[in-house]
Amino acid sequence: MKKLTRVAAAALLACAVALPAATTAPAVAATAADVPRADRIAATGPDRPAGRMAVPAPTGAYGVGSSVLHLVDRSRTDPWVPAADGRELMVTVHYPSARPAAGGRTPGRPAPYATRDEARLLLKAAAIEDPASIRRLERARAHSAVDVRPAPGRHPLVVLSPGFGMPRFTLTALAVDLASRGYVVASIDHAYESSGTSTPDGRVLTCVACTVMEESGWTEGALVSATRAADTRFVLDRLTGPRPAWRYASSVDRTRIGMAGHSIGGASTATAMASDRRIDAGVNMDGTFWDAPPADGLGGRPFLLLGTDGHRPGGEDTSWDSVWAALGGAKHWLTVDRADHLGFSDAPVLFDHFGIPGGGDLPAGRAVAVTRAYVAAFFDEHLRGREQPLLDGPDPSHPEVRFHRP
Repeated sequence: MKKLTRVAAAALLACAVALPAATTAPAVAATAADVPRADRIAATGPDRPAGRMAVPAPTGAYGVGSSVLHLVDRSRTDPWVPAADGRELMVTVHYPSARPAAGGRTPGRPAPYATRDEARLLLKAAAIEDPASIRRLERARAHSAVDVRPAPGRHPLVVLSPGFGMPRFTLTALAVDLASRGYVVASIDHAYESSGTSTPDGRVLTCVACTVMEESGWTEGALVSATRAADTRFVLDRLTGPRPAWRYASSVDRTRIGMAGHSIGGASTATAMASDRRIDAGVNMDGTFWDAPPADGLGGRPFLLLGTDGHRPGGEDTSWDSVWAALGGAKHWLTVDRADHLGFSDAPVLFDHFGIPGGGDLPAGRAVAVTRAYVAAFFDEHLRGREQPLLDGPDPSHPEVRFHRP
């Protein structure tokens, strides 16, 4: 087993960790956000701004509502904590609201970005522990209102899976933007795989899986992918099944479902699609694949690879080359110049706000804008049937994006 070099995105969740390469194709060294304890990198940047933090405002026509669900699958044993009472998931559902945003704000009670414990544990990984910073992250403007009435009609559903060690709220910028464009978006916190996940009864689930992975020499990537695929199936059952867990489940169009993920969440998207035909289209944002696709690929369902320059054809992660060859149907391979591994999440916004060094050379606003534009274009074309010229080739408004057709 060899190890790739560490991703140079210092400090948020300490850094992105390189997983060791598997000896058989297509799995190679995977990059996944983790919470190392011995080699945390302190935030040594400029004075942290004292103002309120906010993710960039969503760009769509709808206001955005949000609901938080606590789901427990007691048909499964949790792979990281077998003594737990089933597989426990926290899910945030963002959705288009009936009332449009006014002055950038959706009418209703503003949704928090994170709980205090979740904010504290995420910042602790970056050696930021002052109470004022924790409050700022907890109260960050997330551009959604709690449990407001949804817009009429049925809307395509997109499931989001974060990077390993990263909480679901680090995909908020993408989630609220998709919701403002008319999607229902379910972001999953996979139990014991994030820096901290708060449950309604006051417990906080921390990253037990990080310790397991470290002690195993980072050889259990396929277990993470398989577990997340099962999590996704369960969430889809609870959102689209006969007794849905969400009060507004009638807003979901069960015939149009997509999934996207960052890092190992992106790799898990392909694993989930291979085992669940309900998922019509998928996006992998800079994640190494741990599982070989089925012999028929994904049955012709469309897939988007969106990554850093290290994920270009023939780059350091050969799993993308292997999976690309197996994919059929509409497939897209894009890389983003100057982006780093965490640049497809909210990390660049957090880096900027808290003065954390690292984060790549692409400005935070551009990183968010590029991710939003191409993920939305992909789902608009493949879930809604709306042709998107943005996916056809280089676009002058997004000069960072490179198209590959190996």
